[in-house]
Amino acid sequence: MTLNKIYVDNLIKTALLEDINYCDVTTDYLIPADQQGEGRFVSKADGVICGVEVAIRVFQLLDEEIRFEILKHDGEEVRKGDVIVTMSGRTVSLLKGERTALNLIQHMSGIATASHRYAKIVEGTRASIADTRKTLPGLRPLQKYAVMSGGAKNHRYNLSDAAMLKDNHIDAAGGITNAITKLRTKVGHMTKIEVETRNLDELREALAAGADIIMLDNMSPELMKEAVAITDGRAVLEASGGITDETLRAVAESGVDIISIGALTHSVKAFDISMYIK
Repeated sequence: MTLNKIYVDNLIKTALLEDINYCDVTTDYLIPADQQGEGRFVSKADGVICGVEVAIRVFQLLDEEIRFEILKHDGEEVRKGDVIVTMSGRTVSLLKGERTALNLIQHMSGIATASHRYAKIVEGTRASIADTRKTLPGLRPLQKYAVMSGGAKNHRYNLSDAAMLKDNHIDAAGGITNAITKLRTKVGHMTKIEVETRNLDELREALAAGADIIMLDNMSPELMKEAVAITDGRAVLEASGGITDETLRAVAESGVDIISIGALTHSVKAFDISMYIK
């Protein structure tokens, strides 16, 4: 796991405190504190797993004596019925951590599975699938890690990573050329400038002004082909907006370099995983 462990621990502690602010009235009043149990996470669908060590960390923070065996690692494909991880220790600890651990691994695996599916659709083209900043507050590191685990790439992490001129920036700054020119006098040599364009005229203006990356916003695959020909390698082209499973391959075949998809993180379906205890 390449995630920052301090971040992971803080996130999990927040989640656990939200779930257990005093006691678990079901588990604590029902199960003897010294009772031992065994648990396992089982995949209920086909997909790509992600968040195994994050889920395990939930139980470790509750009870450092719980033991684990990881059978499926982040980024690996799983089939319905596959056992992902087994665990043993105090039954009360397994029960208390169940929901929080499942929430995290199901969400991360859902993102990894969607990322893998999109990456497979564009396979054989020059295009790469990327995420966006449309992430859930507080979960961005997990979500972007899950995107990478599924075989896609990360867009900028936050507003400090790169300059990105969206339509509102452009309108407020008085146009594409003026916005890029002004930014060039301020940003450092390591900072790239991306410009959102809505038509081919804006594309030409962005090229003339020296944009490093140009977003083709809500353009048809046919229009994107024209944009690729006009650009002729002078800038990285990113397709975004209104892209579906049905249109994704055509967009990739237009010749663009990057296809960014907000749905990878903002509305992904949770991957079905169950926890069984005996």
